[in-house]
Amino acid sequence: MSETEDVAALALDIARAAGGLQRERFGDERVIETKSSAIDLVTDVDRASEDLIVGRIGDARPRDGILSEESGNVREAESGWRWVIDPLDGTTNYAHGVPHFAVSIGVEHGGRREVGVIYDPMRDECFTARRGDGARLNGSPTRVSDEQRLDRALLATGFAYDVHEREMIENLEFFSRFIRRARGIRRAGSAALDLAYVACGRFDGFWEMHLSAWDVAAGMLIVTEAGGALSGFGGEPAPADGSKLVASNGALHDALLGVLRA
Repeated sequence: MSETEDVAALALDIARAAGGLQRERFGDERVIETKSSAIDLVTDVDRASEDLIVGRIGDARPRDGILSEESGNVREAESGWRWVIDPLDGTTNYAHGVPHFAVSIGVEHGGRREVGVIYDPMRDECFTARRGDGARLNGSPTRVSDEQRLDRALLATGFAYDVHEREMIENLEFFSRFIRRARGIRRAGSAALDLAYVACGRFDGFWEMHLSAWDVAAGMLIVTEAGGALSGFGGEPAPADGSKLVASNGALHDALLGVLRA
């Protein structure tokens, strides 16, 4: 196997292991703390998942860099490879017993996205991609939807953790515009799964702001490998940190940008 295939196989194995831990401890009594705000949560399972993932990467590939949500820049890359990890995307759901969350692992080489894995342990659904090799759901090829009409589209979005502190919540205006134009909007609480659902055609489009690199590193690759489109709100190249991100099936991308620019 090529090194990229080795990395992809390792990422898949690690994501399934971390997801298994989350599934086993789901419903147990939680230790919950807050981070940047009262609604920005971290649990003992977030930390245990991160320890598992970082430890497994360190054992197998000690020269690779690691950026993870809870610990930040764990290690600089000596090999040219960097792992960008959200050990538990959807922490608020997890803390409240809502079974909608995922492990997200994106791997870059030389700054270019090469591997993406998003694993939903409660549904046992694993979304994967390697650059140039398409996207898969549990090993079977998957594609974005072919919907071309915004009034028949199902969209997804989310709100930043600092909404209580913001005098003006920008995304409420965008939400108001889209709710009048689309068939429906979902705010499910996991940006990683929102992107995965765009990739497999469950959602036709997604927009969000104030995300971080670990939220989107895997999902951005999976969407593009599934035939979808990514950009910033103005149509510029999609920001790697997810600060203003639009993802779609491609056919609806201009329509989504038109609403955001209105």
